[in-house]
Amino acid sequence: MSEKSQDREYCLSILKEYSKSDSLLKHAFAVETCVKAYARKFGEDENYWGNVALLHDFDYEMYPTAEEHPFKGAEILKEKGFDDNFRNAILSHASYSGIPRDNLLSKTLFACDELAGFITAVTYVRPNKTIDEVEVKSVKKKMKDKAFARTVSREDIINGAEELSVPLDEHIEFCINAMKENKEELGL
Repeated sequence: MSEKSQDREYCLSILKEYSKSDSLLKHAFAVETCVKAYARKFGEDENYWGNVALLHDFDYEMYPTAEEHPFKGAEILKEKGFDDNFRNAILSHASYSGIPRDNLLSKTLFACDELAGFITAVTYVRPNKTIDEVEVKSVKKKMKDKAFARTVSREDIINGAEELSVPLDEHIEFCINAMKENKEELGL
C-alpha cells in the first residue's frame, strides 16, 4: 500500500486535474461517502477505500469510451505509483474490464457506484431536493421507472448488492444513511 493511496488531498488533486464537471465530482464524493461507510462497517481502511472510490471515475471525462475508461485511469495511476490492489478495484468496477471483483473492496465499489448516482438523482426530484426526504421505497419505486435516470444500470445496483451479500433494501438504506451524514459536501 503506497503512501499516495492514503493521502486524500493528493487523490483529490488527481480527481480535480482530470474531472472538471460538477456532476462528476459530486458523483465521486457520493461513491466515496458510501464506500467509506462500508469500510467502517467492515473494519477496513477508510482512507484507502475512500480514495479508491474517489478516483474510480477520474478518467471518465477525458476518456469516456469503454475502450478507454477505466483503463487509461489505471495506467495513469500506475505511473503515479498506486498499487495493484488500488488499480484493480477501479478496473473491476467496469464489468467489461475482465478484472474480477474478488475482494471486499472491489465488490463494495461496484455495489456503491451506480446506487450512489441513483440516490442522488432521486434526491433531485424530491420536493425540497434534500436527501433527508429520500427513503428506500422511493428509490425502489424510481428503479422501476425505466425513463428515470435511464443511464443508471438497475442490473448493476441489484447485482452489486448480491455480490456484497447484502439484501437490496438494506444496501439502499445503508447508502442513503451514509449520504445523509455527508449531505453538505454532497450538496444534498
